[in-house]
Amino acid sequence: MKAKLPMIARILFGLIFFLSGVAGLAQQMGLMPPPPVEGMPPAMLTYFQGIMASVYFMPLLKITETVCGLLILIGWFVPLCLVIMAPIVLNIFFIHAFLAPSGVPLALILGALLIYLAFFAPPYAPKIKALFHKK
Repeated sequence: MKAKLPMIARILFGLIFFLSGVAGLAQQMGLMPPPPVEGMPPAMLTYFQGIMASVYFMPLLKITETVCGLLILIGWFVPLCLVIMAPIVLNIFFIHAFLAPSGVPLALILGALLIYLAFFAPPYAPKIKALFHKK
């Protein structure tokens, strides 16, 4: 089981971001309705209105999530994708910590999966840790 834990974590992490990215892109293209704003905290609503006003950010974010999620799912360029996804996961945590606390548990799960894959999973940890060594 210990040998399969990195694969399970990788598939779970990749699947979450791949599906989130695809759903977000479908919303951007009008194929899915946007999430309801009823019950959304006012600060979160203001945040999303600002993000949407930038025009480019949400498509860029969702394309990044989709591509990196897919690459992580199939096991290609996993260390690179983990580095790219780290600021996205951190931002997800801060958004929920400050604007919508109900999402903190999912943000903590994403953070735990990322930290595990990047620093403790044998296939990927040595490559990520190498980024922190002085040359």
